[in-house]
Formats: sequence, structure tokens, C-alpha cells
Amino acid sequence: MPDDLDHVAPAPPEDEKITSMGIALQRLLHLQRQAVHAAPHVGAAHCQPDADIARNRDHRRSSTSRTRRKARGKTTAPISPLALEAVQRIDALFEIERTINGQTAEQRRAVRQELSAPLVADLEGWLRGQRAKLSRGNDLAKAMDYMLKRWHAFTRFLDDGRVCLPNNAAERALRGFALGRKSWLFAGSDRGGQRAAAIYSLIVTAKMNDIDPQAWLADVLARIAAHPANRIDELLPWNWRPLPRVADSQAA
Repeated sequence: MPDDLDHVAPAPPEDEKITSMGIALQRLLHLQRQAVHAAPHVGAAHCQPDADIARNRDHRRSSTSRTRRKARGKTTAPISPLALEAVQRIDALFEIERTINGQTAEQRRAVRQELSAPLVADLEGWLRGQRAKLSRGNDLAKAMDYMLKRWHAFTRFLDDGRVCLPNNAAERALRGFALGRKSWLFAGSDRGGQRAAAIYSLIVTAKMNDIDPQAWLADVLARIAAHPANRIDELLPWNWRPLPRVADSQAA
């Protein structure tokens, strides 16, 4: 979740993850204040703040929705009373989040400190107490372990109003790429991967600014060769205005 203070409009970081060791994430976060919404895969695991990166306030953020799904289970069988209580405790946090959607980061943080923090503290105590009574192979125990092992990441939202409680938005943003790569499979080379990352960054930036990516790219590619270099900012998605059509100009 970028928070580069130099950005004046929504834009994602542009990079291509060559390895599964989180190198690209480390490079992206090195000099910026950011929070990473991530599933607990190896790439995100390697973003655990070290001495250098912690000074730049790099933070991982795990998905509460994933824990809720694990507690609820995938079967259609009736949910156990213990699992139901876990889900209800998490749902209470989501209910608070619904009341602060659209508010500023500072407003969200203030409400979370007042209302969510006590519920989170109670949830941790309850989870640890109940986990001690369950066997290692129990499905609910696995869901509890998943959350407790990542407790710091799960509770980041209390101190940072920019961070969302669920990870759903980040997962939705990546779904198109995850489905598409089944078709194209390879980038061809490292340089091909870098170019793909740049193109994806442009497309997602247009979407984040409510601009049709296809219309924007078609217009910009047709204009950019003759456009003054010192006015290139005019073609960025948050500044872009399509040229009036010839028919419209003649009618005017």
C-alpha cells in the first residue's frame, strides 16, 4: 500500500518480482513509508523488518479475512460453538470498520484505538486460552495458530489508519494478473518481466484514477511523440484529458 508523500494521485509501485524471496518488495520499501498487504507466502515473509528497513517504517500486514475463513471452515457442516465465537469476535471488528469507511486515516486510527483495540486485546487472550485446550491437528487450532503467529501483522491496523482490516481489496487487484498468467505463462526474460511490470503499473494507475486504461493508452501513444517533454505530466492518468474529436471541434 504505497504512501510515498511525493505522489499527488493514486499510483502503484512498478517493479517485477524476479525471485520468491521478496527482493523486489525490499527494494520498493527501502526508502518509503509503506505497509504491505500480503498473504503469508515466502516473499512477504522476507519483508520482516530488519534494523535498516524498520527505520523506514516498513510493515507487513496480514489478512484477517483469511483467518475468519479458516475458522469458519470450508465444509457445509454446522459450525462448532468455539469456531462460531471466533467468527463473531472477528465480525465485531469488521462491524467497526464499516462505520469508518471513507473517513481519513487519522479518524480511522482514533476510532480503532477507542473501540477496536480493547476487542483485539480480548481476542488475543481468548485465542491463547482456547488454543491451549486444542490438539495440534484440530482445524480450528490451525486457524488460531495462523493468526497468533502473525499477531503483530494482524494488529498493524490499530496504529495505522491507512491500513485496511481485510486484505480483500489487494487480493481482488491481483486476481486479473493471477488468472492471466495461466495463459501467457512466461515473460520471456528478466527484461520482459520488467517491461510487463511497467505496463501493469500504467494500467493499474489509470484504473485507480477512474480512467479507462485502453482509451488512455491509445490516446497517449498517439500523442506522446509530438508532446513537449517538459509537459509530460499532462499525460499522466490523474492529469490526462483526451483531445476533442474533430467532429466535435467543427460543431463547436
